[in-house]
Amino acid sequence: QVQLVESGGGLVQAGDSLRLSCAASTASGHTIASYVMGWFRQAPGKERELVAVPAWKDLRTYYTESVKGRFTISRDNAKNQVLLQMNSLKPDDTAVYYCAAKSGSRWSGPGDNVMDYWGKGTLVTVSS
Repeated sequence: QVQLVESGGGLVQAGDSLRLSCAASTASGHTIASYVMGWFRQAPGKERELVAVPAWKDLRTYYTESVKGRFTISRDNAKNQVLLQMNSLKPDDTAVYYCAAKSGSRWSGPGDNVMDYWGKGTLVTVSS
């Protein structure tokens, strides 16, 4: 069992930055090292989409096209933490951002949105 808690959302203006943090805890006390971690987002009236996944074993870091060059994702297995640095925010980035985890051996890559664990989300609102 993995519990995920997001923080760092808020209301900002276009062009501003935010850093989202995902704190993970496991029932066994283990680290998140064996999990693929990711940030997803869901805007009003839209489907949930994968935003970014940090590198894990042979998997390279992934960013959805619309955030490339603006967002940076990182993970710290020892701290059980995943960070999403978001720069040059745009109104289109407005969404609830969710942290998610899946056993690494079962994640089939971008497009596989069926994760094992989800946080409750943190709202990011970008005004124009």
